[in-house]
Amino acid sequence: MARTDITSQMTRAGLNLIQQALTIYDADLRLAVCNRPFQTMFGLPETLTTPGARFKDTIRYLVEHGEYGEIDDPEQFVQDRVDQARDFVAHYMERQRSNGRTISVEGSPLPEGGWVTVYTDITEIKRQEKLLRAHSEELSDQLLTHAERLAQTNRELAASNAQMEEAKRGLSEMEARTRLTTEMMPAHIAHVDRDQVYTYTNRRLSALLPGRTSDIVGLHMHEALGPATAARLYPQVARALEGTPTVLEFTEPESGRRIRTAFTPDQGSGDTIEGVYLLSTDVTEEAQARAALSQTHKRELAAQLTNGLAHDFANLLTIILGLQSRLDKLPLPPGASELTGATAAAARRGGMLLDKIARMSGPREIHPVPTDLAGLLTAFEPLARATLPDAITLTIITDLDPDRLLLLDAGSLQDSLLNLVLNARDALGEAGGDITLHARTVPDTWLEISVADTGPGFSKPALGAALDPFFTTKGDKGSGLGLSMVYDLTQLAGGTVKLANTPAGAEVTLRLPLRRADRDTSTHLVLLVEDSAELRATIRDMLTDLGHQVIEAASAEEARALTDLPGLGWVLSDINLEGEINGVTLLEQIEVIHPDLRLALMTARPPGDSLRQKGAARWPVLSKPVDIAALSHLFHAEAVA
Repeated sequence: MARTDITSQMTRAGLNLIQQALTIYDADLRLAVCNRPFQTMFGLPETLTTPGARFKDTIRYLVEHGEYGEIDDPEQFVQDRVDQARDFVAHYMERQRSNGRTISVEGSPLPEGGWVTVYTDITEIKRQEKLLRAHSEELSDQLLTHAERLAQTNRELAASNAQMEEAKRGLSEMEARTRLTTEMMPAHIAHVDRDQVYTYTNRRLSALLPGRTSDIVGLHMHEALGPATAARLYPQVARALEGTPTVLEFTEPESGRRIRTAFTPDQGSGDTIEGVYLLSTDVTEEAQARAALSQTHKRELAAQLTNGLAHDFANLLTIILGLQSRLDKLPLPPGASELTGATAAAARRGGMLLDKIARMSGPREIHPVPTDLAGLLTAFEPLARATLPDAITLTIITDLDPDRLLLLDAGSLQDSLLNLVLNARDALGEAGGDITLHARTVPDTWLEISVADTGPGFSKPALGAALDPFFTTKGDKGSGLGLSMVYDLTQLAGGTVKLANTPAGAEVTLRLPLRRADRDTSTHLVLLVEDSAELRATIRDMLTDLGHQVIEAASAEEARALTDLPGLGWVLSDINLEGEINGVTLLEQIEVIHPDLRLALMTARPPGDSLRQKGAARWPVLSKPVDIAALSHLFHAEAVA
């Protein structure tokens, strides 16, 4: 038998041993509990002593069997008793039953609704009182009357005491529940008197402000919170003591948490304000979210402002890269190759800057293409040297197979290496020193590139936090984003970044997955759709340098007329085209007629742009400025797929 069943049986057995009759009705006027003396006293059937029996049915039964004597209107009598029960109040009364016996009725409401009633047969007590009156000639009638009243008063007092004890128990339970509820709240609730001394706390202060004690009742705010925090709150407490509720949000100096405190005057029972209630919550995450949202809005606004200029700027950079590519084919005087390489590298960095602005509302993407890393580092050297003073030397060492290509995002890698060189330059300072860039392979696993300097090395805090955003040891001169950006790009490529101190200085090592690539020798007939003649010529030259054949169209109408050419393999279109049809709509129309054609787009629109997103959901999209590496990646990726 279950434990609850045993307890229930024992409870019923105990109630049945009580000489008094007892009932408990719930808030719906249905019987919850009664004992056997209740049934015996009033001669009730089983149906009316079973849990769930209606109070109204019990009263009607008693009326019909003469419990209350002659009743002129039985139904009205029953309804009156039901109405009294619904507005139940504690009471004590004595009444004469129709069978001549006298009972006392003591009722008390329950905190959860409903009531408990105890019926006591006091016939013998009343009989003794009558005998005492009849046989006590020596006692005055007044004395007997007082004795009877005293006895009744004592019984009423006992009933009142029982009710008070029950009310006290209910209040104690309510207070315990209230305290438990407040202590479970993720906030500090407190009360201070007019002298700023705590008179109540829900003991949550230590959870809100680590390092503080939670038992602060009797302590002054200065002692409980500390001088700095208390000083922030005093003016608001003073205003609340004058009757003005206030709210203060501040940064707690010791923990750095953002706290919001509401100050509510304690009006008390009269007009005098007796103190202040304080409700304090930790809104650090909310404040961070607000700041992030504000920054997002700023970034989106910046992206919108630059969107109009981005298209033309990207086209100009594409033309510059194309002209540099053409210059590289010509015989140049000594030293000119380095200058053209540096110019092309600077143009690519301009493209990366434009790409960063365009991607302010979207994530960075990695586009690995077959890359000659030795050639990339050769082109990188004059660009990096241009940023260094004469007192600093740069040495680039490559232990690589010159005949093998690696799958790399050349632009991201070059940007990362330049950031590392600039950091090394700042570490060396005016005294100068040496910077060494060393590229090597860990057999069949990693491409490892290290940038080392002969400076003072990393401090202990820098070794632990230099890769975190906004961490900088340069004060106002540093943004703290350089190494963080390097880390993000390397992680995005599947690699790792390691910081270390060497006997000579500091060293940052990038490890990227070693992915060898074959040269793509396949060629295609490409339809290039671009409304700018200069840009169209530049991209055409890049495509022909890759070995492809190119036919050109300046509008969507021209492009649709050329898609029936035999041997056509690709259509590469700008999204922005003159006329009513844009590049996305053009490719949608071509795809319906020629589903076997490979299609791609190019644009300077930011990643969050709706038209770009619509195109990117179906075809590759190249970001302008378009360079030969991006074009190579486009065709190589399709060839691999």
